[in-house]
Amino acid sequence: MTEPQTAVAASPAFHIMTKPTGAICNLDCHYCYFLSKEMMYPGSRFRMAETLLETFVKQTIESQPVPEITFTWQGGEPTLMGLEFFKRVIDYQKRHTRPGLTIHNALQTNGTLLDDDWCRFFKAHNFLIGISIDGPQARHDAYRVNKGGAGSFAQVMRGWQLLVAHDVQFNVLCTVHAANQDHPLELYRFFRDELKTQFIQFIPIVERATAQVLPLANLGWSEREGGGLSNESRPLYTQSGNLVTNRSVNAQKYGDFLIAIFDEWVRHDVGQVYVQMFDVALGAWLGQPGGLCIFAPTCGQALALEHNGDLFSCDHFVEPDYRLGNIQTDHLLDLVASDRQREFGQAKMDSLPRYCRECDVRFACHGGCPKNRFSLTLDGEPGLNYLCAGYKTFFNHVDRPMKIMANLLRQGRAPAEIMTMMAAADEARLQQALAKAGRNEPCPCGRGKKFKQCHGRLPSFPQKTA
Repeated sequence: MTEPQTAVAASPAFHIMTKPTGAICNLDCHYCYFLSKEMMYPGSRFRMAETLLETFVKQTIESQPVPEITFTWQGGEPTLMGLEFFKRVIDYQKRHTRPGLTIHNALQTNGTLLDDDWCRFFKAHNFLIGISIDGPQARHDAYRVNKGGAGSFAQVMRGWQLLVAHDVQFNVLCTVHAANQDHPLELYRFFRDELKTQFIQFIPIVERATAQVLPLANLGWSEREGGGLSNESRPLYTQSGNLVTNRSVNAQKYGDFLIAIFDEWVRHDVGQVYVQMFDVALGAWLGQPGGLCIFAPTCGQALALEHNGDLFSCDHFVEPDYRLGNIQTDHLLDLVASDRQREFGQAKMDSLPRYCRECDVRFACHGGCPKNRFSLTLDGEPGLNYLCAGYKTFFNHVDRPMKIMANLLRQGRAPAEIMTMMAAADEARLQQALAKAGRNEPCPCGRGKKFKQCHGRLPSFPQKTA
């Protein structure tokens, strides 16, 4: 292995998604884009060796002259490595730390293998756990199934209960797809009210594929606009093609999904529930782009490390063409700071179509994740994000409340004050609508009754005959 050739002081800020089990998982979620990556390593045991683990920890600490470093463990399912592996993680981090450095660990799991020992360990070492839940049982079990095809909801809920019982810090990662895209408030209220979750990420499922790489027997077209591939098909491990599977979220519905949740959140939950998409958007309105890599002007700072030491440009591009090298032969820092990786990150900006460059919400979106930029603009230019319609609808919808919250922050006030403002505005609109309502019309309050049987019964609202 070579010593780093790039000066540490000049190293870029970066983040590594570490996959100690590669693509191996005990579940078989229909939409998982990573399961097929197993084909890249035929015959592998898919277990990170102890010597490689120490090399990775040491190089990561050497490469980042910052006061805090977060190690992020993903998969596949990282808990398949066993608890002893993560005890060694802590040992190596202690061995190679430096004065003044704070080390954090985050682990993304499906939750099905958690037990008391795991949770005691997480609590003792301040792990932040991301647990994947796609909503109530019917929504979750639609695609998140085990190897036998049975839903995993009961096992995941058992894992969640253990995290709560041991007071482990956690957040919920919910993927948005065809089976739950029409039920935004059902999902949000389930997480907020039943799971008492304070931190939620909503991740859109976009399964990109081409007809050529899939068995003809599995091909089918969805009835929704644009077509799609049948649910029985699983794309191969490369990002290619301009088709999507039926499981994929509809672009416009993704925007509507976010709007429905935002409208409830901004009226009731600001400062109590933290939705990643809303926090990132607020940062953009404050002039702080890049809170999430997909919305940064360029990318390249969020890489992926495979179980054998191969480093890839991005978690969504674990493909042969995006392999930067192996940290057992080249130092992590040199690979991260390489010309090849800089070119990968800059390409996001350089390939932005004119439609995006002239868009009024570009400051919040910057074209989105390159993996989803396979659509054509209205004038036929390539590079438009598949989710563009949803993003544009959402960002335009939240413009006014985001400006209000941003101004509150600039004044040293709490963004939660917007809830009082929203309540006053909603009440004013309701009173105006009530004043115009006819006695046989639906009541503007939305309770489903006629006006004469609802607010129209109150003395303050005289009955109209319309």
